Amino acid sequence: MVVKIVIAGGFGAGKTTAVGAVSEITPLSTEEYLTQASADVDSLAGIESKVTTTVAFDFGRLTLPDPPMPMELFLFGTPGQDRFGALWHDLSRGAVGAIVLVDTRRLETSFAPIDFFEHLGLPFVVAVNEFDGAHRYQPDQVRAALRLAPHVPVVTCDARTPAHVAGVLLTLIDHAMRSTPTRQDA
Repeated sequence: MVVKIVIAGGFGAGKTTAVGAVSEITPLSTEEYLTQASADVDSLAGIESKVTTTVAFDFGRLTLPDPPMPMELFLFGTPGQDRFGALWHDLSRGAVGAIVLVDTRRLETSFAPIDFFEHLGLPFVVAVNEFDGAHRYQPDQVRAALRLAPHVPVVTCDARTPAHVAGVLLTLIDHAMRSTPTRQDA
């Protein structure tokens, strides 16, 4: 079974890193260097060392041979800036769910992707990417700060660690399966 998953989040939240951490193929990445032209629209507050940004999407693939059935996951990472929002619709078409990566140092960048998936009605999970040196918050604190519905899973991860990202993917798959009406319910 082939499953499409979208990985979204604010600018600098770790989407490209997460796709690269678990992809069994060399990921397709559309990273470009930040230029002076974007300095007025791409705030680097809290992520001053960032030098590149995704300008279209990232793509990776991960095969899960065991959980409840064998699956091949196609992972699409979105660009994080609002000006690329139109791409989110295209990337979300046909997806079973989404991961919203959250950077608690820049929590305000998380509202747009959360609102997008809520409005779209696509099941999603929130994954708090625990950056080195960032304050650690409990999932319930993040849920309250983001005003998330009780049914939305909130987990923590390190987007650089394949096992963490795989765990988030499994959480999403489980959540999407529970959120999708069965043929009998429909």
